[in-house]
Amino acid sequence: MSLSSMTGFARSHGDSGPYTFDWELKSVNAKGFDFRTRLPQGWDDVEAVVRKRATDALSRGTVYANLTVKRVNAQQVIRINDDVLSAVVKVAGQLASRIDAVAPSIDGLMSIKGVIEVVEPDADEDEEKAARAAVEAGFSQALQSLIEMRKREGETLRGLLLQRLDELETLSARAEAAPGRKPEAIKARLAEQIAALLDTSDRFDQDRLHQEAIMIATKADIREELDRIASHIAQAREMLGKGGAVGRRLDFLAQEFNREVNTCCSKSIDLELTNAGLAMKNVVEQFREQVQNLE
Repeated sequence: MSLSSMTGFARSHGDSGPYTFDWELKSVNAKGFDFRTRLPQGWDDVEAVVRKRATDALSRGTVYANLTVKRVNAQQVIRINDDVLSAVVKVAGQLASRIDAVAPSIDGLMSIKGVIEVVEPDADEDEEKAARAAVEAGFSQALQSLIEMRKREGETLRGLLLQRLDELETLSARAEAAPGRKPEAIKARLAEQIAALLDTSDRFDQDRLHQEAIMIATKADIREELDRIASHIAQAREMLGKGGAVGRRLDFLAQEFNREVNTCCSKSIDLELTNAGLAMKNVVEQFREQVQNLE
C-alpha cells in the first residue's frame, strides 16, 4: 500500500447544458480530517454528497473545496417589483399633498433601487438536475487527482524517511563504538575519580567510591537506549514498507527516537559519543518534520 502526503492541489472543469463549472481542491497538514467548502448560492445541497466522498477517501488533512458555476447564454430578464413600486408611488402621492412638487417621472421611478430587478430566467428543472450530477462527478474527478498527487508526494517522503533511518542507524553504530564506552576508558575514568576523592580527603570513603563507580558505569552504559533505537528503526521501516495512513504512528516513533537520543546525550562522558548523539538529534528532528506531512 502506498503512502500519502497531506498536501496537494487539484482542479477539474466541466459543463452540462447551459452550465459550466470548476472545482478547486487544496489540502494541507492537520492533526485530523477537516473538510471545508465554498459553494455558490443555490448549490448548497451538493455539499453533503461531496463531503461524504471526501471523508470516505481521505483520513487526515484539511481539505478546501471551492466550486464556481456559471450559466452561459442565459438572457437576463428585467422585472418590475410591484410591491416596491406601489410603495414608492404611495409615498410620492403623500408628499405631493404636502409640498408643491411635480409628479415623479418614469425615469425617476426606475432609478429607485428595488423597483427594477435584473434576474436570470427560471432554470429548466431537468437541465439543473443534470448539471448537479455533472458537478458531483466533477468533484470525484478532482478528488481522484488530489489523491494521486498526495500519493506521489507520499512516495517521495517514503524515500526521504528511509534515508533518515539509514543515517540514524549509522550514527547509532558510531555511538556504540565510541571510545568512552570501552572497559579501559571506564577504568581510566574511575581511576580519575578515585584520585580526586583521595586529594580532597585524608579519609578513604569506601561508600563514596562505590557510588562513584556505579554512576560512571551507569552513564557509560547506553546499551538499553541503543537497543530501543534499533527497535524503533525496525518498526519505522516496517510501517513505511506497508504504507497506508501511518503518519500518527510514525510521529509517535519520532518522539520515542528523541527520548532515547536525549538519554544517550545525557549519559555521555566521551566527546565522540556526544557528537554522535547531537548528530542523531539533528536526524531525528528532520525525520519528525517530514513525518508531519504524512497522512
